[in-house]
Amino acid sequence: MTDSQLEIKGAPFDSISSLQFSPASSNFLLVSAWDSTVRLYDIAANKEKTKFDHRAAVLSTIFSDASHAYSSGGLDASLRGIVRYSSEASSCIITGSWDRTVRFWDPRAATTQQSSHQLPERVYFMDTVGHYLVVALASRLFHIFDQTRESSLKFLTRALACMSDGQGYATASVEGRIAVEYFDSSSAAQEKKYAFKCHRQTIDDVDHVWPVNALAFHPTYNTFASGGSDATVSIWDHKVKKRLRQYPRYNAPIAAMAFSADDARLAVGASYTWDAGEEGARTAERPALFVRELGEEVKPKGWGSG
Repeated sequence: MTDSQLEIKGAPFDSISSLQFSPASSNFLLVSAWDSTVRLYDIAANKEKTKFDHRAAVLSTIFSDASHAYSSGGLDASLRGIVRYSSEASSCIITGSWDRTVRFWDPRAATTQQSSHQLPERVYFMDTVGHYLVVALASRLFHIFDQTRESSLKFLTRALACMSDGQGYATASVEGRIAVEYFDSSSAAQEKKYAFKCHRQTIDDVDHVWPVNALAFHPTYNTFASGGSDATVSIWDHKVKKRLRQYPRYNAPIAAMAFSADDARLAVGASYTWDAGEEGARTAERPALFVRELGEEVKPKGWGSG
């Protein structure tokens, strides 16, 4: 452990697609990757506990409870696209796909697919909080069941995460910007939404702009982390529109992140995100997994002061 951060041994061989801690313990981390695997890591022992092989790249994985997980092959004939689990919606699995549908599944039922909903565009990302399901679509659209909104950002959506307090969500794009949005459609609530520039740097008088690939909200403090192709992770307090911390640069672009349910840890997946195509892949660093112990840097200023 260096700088309150542990590098996990035995990271996937190809780009990391998603991370999630067990809801019961921050010692277990589930990781999906483009090497067609889902791996479960024991953080305390710093080793791979088990591995599940798929027939194609795995785009998403998620715990349904402390001992069960679901994954989405995405590029084969199994469940396709992005997968989420909702305890609010009768403990169902929710999948989204490039076939422009969101489908609800109950693995306990004789007929596992419970419903299918057609959307105007391909599904890129999904997240849930409370009874809200937010779906990021192609053409800069967002579907919040049951309404469709246009993104506040001008370019391709790269990440989506719902606020822990259930009030809204954040989105990020390839242009190095993040937008903070609110579910409440009233004029007063919509006046609070905003967008800001991030993951940018001026080098030798040249402005460099990197995509923002990952977002994650802290489960208690409702601050959020952003990870970009500049290989950095920043912590933000969206209510006061301020960055609280930027961690030291990683070895590769940030592809995925997740906070643990007990507030104690942040998992970071660093791997090539194909910003430079096949040519960039030839010289890309091997994927790496890190688990960072969190401190006061994730707390909003004045938290708990009454």
